[in-house]
Amino acid sequence: MLNKPYDFTSTQAVGKVRWLLNAAKAGHAGTLDPLATGILPIALGEATKAVPQVQDGIKVYRFTIGWGKATTTDDTEGEVIATSDVRPEQGALEAVLPRFTGTIMQRPPAFSAIKVDGERAYDLARAGETVELAERPIDIDAIELVSHSPEESVLEVTCGKGTYVRALARDIAEALGTVGHVTKLHRAAVGPFTDDDAVSIEELEAAEAGEARDGLLLPVSAGLEDIEEIRLDAGQAKAVSHGNAVLLTGANAPVSVDECWVSFKGKVLATGHVEFGQFKPGRVFNL
Repeated sequence: MLNKPYDFTSTQAVGKVRWLLNAAKAGHAGTLDPLATGILPIALGEATKAVPQVQDGIKVYRFTIGWGKATTTDDTEGEVIATSDVRPEQGALEAVLPRFTGTIMQRPPAFSAIKVDGERAYDLARAGETVELAERPIDIDAIELVSHSPEESVLEVTCGKGTYVRALARDIAEALGTVGHVTKLHRAAVGPFTDDDAVSIEELEAAEAGEARDGLLLPVSAGLEDIEEIRLDAGQAKAVSHGNAVLLTGANAPVSVDECWVSFKGKVLATGHVEFGQFKPGRVFNL
């Protein structure tokens, strides 16, 4: 679990970790902007099969809105495109935040990785094209004001997959009759992972290659804590390891589960779902 440094792309971070740990395969669960810091779950080898479950987890962001300037990218990387002398008072800001909780519609930033006719929106925007992305529903569980001043405010948001904090800051400013952009962004949690679980690139580099460095890694099961675990017997485990569905037995065996994972003697075997009392594997792990 990496604490991604400032001014480092997610792809660069994955490449660095992959090189340090001599991994043949690596992937990440949820892109962070280059100017953002914080939790970037990186999976190596077979663990990449658990990326979808981690990516769907609830996320917590702490971010700072700088008031009075709007930018092309909705953060400090872009050019200023609008200014305002309006500085919201704390009471007005607190009063508007409930509008941004629950399931809301959000228009992603033009500078985003969303594809438009096969091209990334940020590539089109950088080429000077006008990019208008359609609004889409997102889930905001909670949003709280941490601190406030006339020039900037710090907020913390707990949200679901697909939320753009830059767009959230933009829309909050507009709702207050002004403009604003994200000046700082830190992801404090992704699914079961928090800042306490994260290691820095410097810590990885400082650890001796081999067991010491590998000891900084978390097991695959750590990324699956948010979904149900079902323990199998030896016969069931053998069948699942070959990609076969198995009938779950026992008094407490579930009949239907949308998403779960199965194990044998603590070892992750597969993720999948239960239908009519049968576990049906989706991704099988060869750990």
